[in-house]
Amino acid sequence: MFSLFLQDAWKILLYSLVLGAGLPIVYTLGIRSLALGHGGSSEPEGGREASRSTIGRVLAVICFTLVLAGVALGLLYVVAAGQGKELSFDHIYPTMVPKS
Repeated sequence: MFSLFLQDAWKILLYSLVLGAGLPIVYTLGIRSLALGHGGSSEPEGGREASRSTIGRVLAVICFTLVLAGVALGLLYVVAAGQGKELSFDHIYPTMVPKS
């Protein structure tokens, strides 16, 4: 019986790390990438604007998109559960289907 508990406990730990700490970490990486995309300095040197990196901006957009997708998926899960349905990933995008 204790082995069954341990089998499910690692799943809970994994989900909590991915969803509980993973999304804030990805958001933090997005903020850091955005700062790098703006040159990383608050004062322009010699009247010129600091060099801006497009890679930093692209990484920031990717990170923010992942965070928004995670939040939207979580909200969809809550709404589906409130309506007595469940999420199905039979297609590329999640859909709400009646519980089977």
